[in-house]
Amino acid sequence: MEVGVAPDYVVNLSLGEAFEEFILALELAGASRSTIRAYRAALSDFVEFVGRDVTCRDVGSRSFVGWMLTRRREGFRREKTGGRGRGVTLHYYSMFVRRFLEWCGVDVRAPRVPRPRGGVSGVLSWDDIERLIAASRDLLDVVIVSLLAEAGLRSAELLSLRVGDVDLSSGEIRVRRGKYGKSRVVFLGPASRDAVARYIELKGLDANDRLVPLSYQGLYKRLKSLARRAGLPVESVRPHVLRHTFATEALRRGMSLPVLQRLLGHSDIKVTQVYLHLVKEDLRREYERVFVGGERAGLAFVS
Repeated sequence: MEVGVAPDYVVNLSLGEAFEEFILALELAGASRSTIRAYRAALSDFVEFVGRDVTCRDVGSRSFVGWMLTRRREGFRREKTGGRGRGVTLHYYSMFVRRFLEWCGVDVRAPRVPRPRGGVSGVLSWDDIERLIAASRDLLDVVIVSLLAEAGLRSAELLSLRVGDVDLSSGEIRVRRGKYGKSRVVFLGPASRDAVARYIELKGLDANDRLVPLSYQGLYKRLKSLARRAGLPVESVRPHVLRHTFATEALRRGMSLPVLQRLLGHSDIKVTQVYLHLVKEDLRREYERVFVGGERAGLAFVS
């Protein structure tokens, strides 16, 4: 998504006015609603901190650094928890604000906020996925679980899919509303291809119909209900957990990291690398089973 640079007059506007001009530029550049919403939240916080009436020409690195330090120490107004959650918010908000200031012509000289390291929040086994499918009440349940687990879709991507985005003959899905407005192609697995084909035929859906006609709350509740019927811990089954499961299962089966990055729609391979630690734990368990807990243990050191 390229918004270019601001017109010359923007530097003389107040931050509040420049903020609205930038949001308009995002819309004209084709940014998705979720992207605009994320930018608006970050920029609103920054603009309120610095002052809406301060002109762009009077804003510099000191303003930006002061805002970052304050938020790191005190958090954000709507923040529910601190710690890693605050760090993640600051990481993304600082990127959005930096992009806005650079668009305004402000030379921001400040270190970038690294994304906090951390593990993936929950992964199911492939047996768990099969249990969820076996516990499905209808074809829609199967479509939901199989697409999340076999294609690695985000919940927003799943819910925005139109029937016309699915090519059953080639087994491809065109994800048109990916994160930050990016599109990509993902593939149907055996279960999802069969389930989607039967569901479209059963419902008589047209190309413009939504494939999964639910809200996020409806999707969330369906998965929770499905988890109960499958005998799985309800708290462990969420839309994004199925995406995590796809990623870790793909690595376990030998998929390369760059290919997985493309399928997941990650702009930075470092984001994809967080799944490697789960695969490494598989290796550790296998090593310890053979060399530590097996019949023939490892070498004993005698001093």
